[in-house]
Amino acid sequence: MTETTIGAAAGAIWEYLDKNGATSVSKVTKETGISRNGAQRAIGWLAKEGKLNFEMDKRTELLSLK
Repeated sequence: MTETTIGAAAGAIWEYLDKNGATSVSKVTKETGISRNGAQRAIGWLAKEGKLNFEMDKRTELLSLK
């Protein structure tokens, strides 16, 4: 993956979370069609920029926008 494709994946994840609210990583990858590795890279990008919240719901980690 290049920086451009990671950035595009980060944008797609941001848009998905903006529209759907707190969601698990597995649901985000399934719904957006981004590979698990690509999603993890994009999530790291968004986290580094301070754009994500991480919370646990029982045993599931949920992502949401700050």
